[in-house]
Amino acid sequence: MFRVVIPARYESTRLPGKVLAPLAGKPMLQWVCERARASRAEEVVVATDDERVARVAERLGAQVVMTAVAHPSGTDRIAEVAWRRRWPDEAIVVNLQADEPLMPPALIDQVSELLEGCGWAAVATLASPAAALEELLDPNVVKVVVDRDHRALYFSRAPIPWDREGAAAGLASQRSFAGARRHIGLYAYRVGALKHLAALVPTPLEQRERLEQLRAVENGLGIVVGEAAERPGPDVNTAQDLERVGALLEARERGARRPGD
Repeated sequence: MFRVVIPARYESTRLPGKVLAPLAGKPMLQWVCERARASRAEEVVVATDDERVARVAERLGAQVVMTAVAHPSGTDRIAEVAWRRRWPDEAIVVNLQADEPLMPPALIDQVSELLEGCGWAAVATLASPAAALEELLDPNVVKVVVDRDHRALYFSRAPIPWDREGAAAGLASQRSFAGARRHIGLYAYRVGALKHLAALVPTPLEQRERLEQLRAVENGLGIVVGEAAERPGPDVNTAQDLERVGALLEARERGARRPGD
């Protein structure tokens, strides 16, 4: 069994208020809560520092924990929930980010099972092969490289791994994305490891890349990376993403309402 915590900040750097932005007739947070509830999680909690988010979550019937404003990452916010709820160190908690309204519930289950079955890992996450060269080059798409034991070596917004022979004339000439893996921003932690991670100060690479998982990498905490059982829909980072995801959700809703389905 596992728990899901959805860290939901209102003051997003790139798109403030996006967690409450309307998508196909519902606030984005509602779609994310529905994805979590469709998984096998025994408990779903929204962790926020904003009363506006808390009020919406409560109207949705979600459990809400008000957390400190100063947390540098969602990981730190979830650790506060674990402390306050007194969850045991061996328990597993999944971090489902509040900008993932198209996250398949099956992946939430998968990342929990991956951690449960990997004794050396403190954290589990998922990835899928890059689908196009544009994904490799897009700084909004996080890439991951792993070793032979599926242990994460590095995460970056930069195009990694870089095919030197595929780009003889530099960045703009790159034509190969073979071997590139798109990181899926879904994590499972053992609560004891989560508390330890949150007690560590943000690290230089974490701050430079703005990627919280690099704190674990820089401190030698093992992250196991699994191959996602299915490819999730896009997350929401920009206003353009909001329009695209809204259109996808509206199309799904229309399809679900077709006569005879």
